[in-house]
Amino acid sequence: MSKQIAYSMGQLGWSLLSGIIGTYLVFYYIPTEKSEIAISVPQTLFFGFLTIIGLITMLGRFFDAVTDPWIATLSDRSKSPKGRRISFMKKSAVPFAITTVLVFWNPVQGVSTLNAIFLTVMLLLFYLFLTMYVTPFFALLSELGHTPEERLNLSTYISVTWFLGFAAASQAPALWNVFIGMGFAKEVAMRMAFTIFSVIGLILLLIPVFTIDEKKYCESVPSEVKMMDSIKATFANREFRIFAASDLVYWLAITVFQNALLYYITILLDRPEEMLGILFILLGVGSFLFYVPVNLLAKKFGKKKLLAFAFCLFIATYLFGSMLGKLPFSPELQAYALVIIASIPMAVFGILPNVIIADIAEYDARKTGVRREGMFFGTRTFVSKIGQMLSMLTLSSLLLLQRNGSNEIGIRLTAVFAAVACVVGLILLLMYNEQKILKGISSNSQLDSNEGVGL
Repeated sequence: MSKQIAYSMGQLGWSLLSGIIGTYLVFYYIPTEKSEIAISVPQTLFFGFLTIIGLITMLGRFFDAVTDPWIATLSDRSKSPKGRRISFMKKSAVPFAITTVLVFWNPVQGVSTLNAIFLTVMLLLFYLFLTMYVTPFFALLSELGHTPEERLNLSTYISVTWFLGFAAASQAPALWNVFIGMGFAKEVAMRMAFTIFSVIGLILLLIPVFTIDEKKYCESVPSEVKMMDSIKATFANREFRIFAASDLVYWLAITVFQNALLYYITILLDRPEEMLGILFILLGVGSFLFYVPVNLLAKKFGKKKLLAFAFCLFIATYLFGSMLGKLPFSPELQAYALVIIASIPMAVFGILPNVIIADIAEYDARKTGVRREGMFFGTRTFVSKIGQMLSMLTLSSLLLLQRNGSNEIGIRLTAVFAAVACVVGLILLLMYNEQKILKGISSNSQLDSNEGVGL
């Protein structure tokens, strides 16, 4: 149990750091008039809808996505004495934390193209080190958990710490307002808050690195398969292709919604920025309440049925979000209702997708005799980041329909877009053959057991 807790602390660390970027990047660089944040990057539109921030974030996510298979292959093939996964996590932790802060640092005061260039470089480095930590981290889940039940439990633990990380990141406005009260400019106060959180995140990133002996607890057999051959073999798995496509659409929807949440609060509901922290805590607590039921229901009814139910709830959540500020009850109650509804599908999606990928990877390993967990998780992460890349382009374009980040119509359209995307994701999920994967794992496990008795 101590090793499982240590493993989940790594998730808490990277969730905190990625939560800072995911929650505040667009808000910082496409500021509203109410935010009182100085514009530092040109707000130019290309072709009437492409923004500089949209292009930068899209480039960052694309770079992040294409490095996933590369890092996954290097990790799968690694012969490091510390293990295939831990060695990568150790090398990436410090630069991961540093670049989180530098993303919000502008070398030139005022609007400048140099600021845009610096942001591009720092964001690319941030995503590189994020990938170097996260892809091997998720591959460890499949190796630390030796049965579907163990992998489900591990995924439950890291889902808890994922929400704790994002909830902690959501408290940044409360911290930067303390520094503003001390006389610091808002931009400086925000950077100070992000620096404190990044130091905490770094400590958490290093906990599994120094407490888990990968050689002792994992089946760590280096793969000899080259990257392109491994990618082809991964996509040759029909169930993986279908689930990855559904997962891509899910990330497209959830990223648009999460990055727009601060706009929902400050523009649609006309509430202060600090309310984001309250809502994230409520979302986290609400999700925690459903973690145990999700774990038990998944064992009883299967993971696919629960994910389909969660997609339906997400569709309802996003449609509700598109009507915020227009409903006949107080803005606070509208905000609370939004996160309460969202907490159930967030709990489901926080746990089950990683378990499904781990099951598929185990099925493939038993079928082919080659363990390529890193590539399965790396390819899944690659696909999900393509969805996130497209979401950032969509989000920034909608937010700047009137070139000021306060466009109410564009903000509402982000929620409608997310709902439509979830409909597509649900259709794709229904095509996934869960029974085939579980039966393959079970039959191979029985075969291994019988062979052991014969010997």
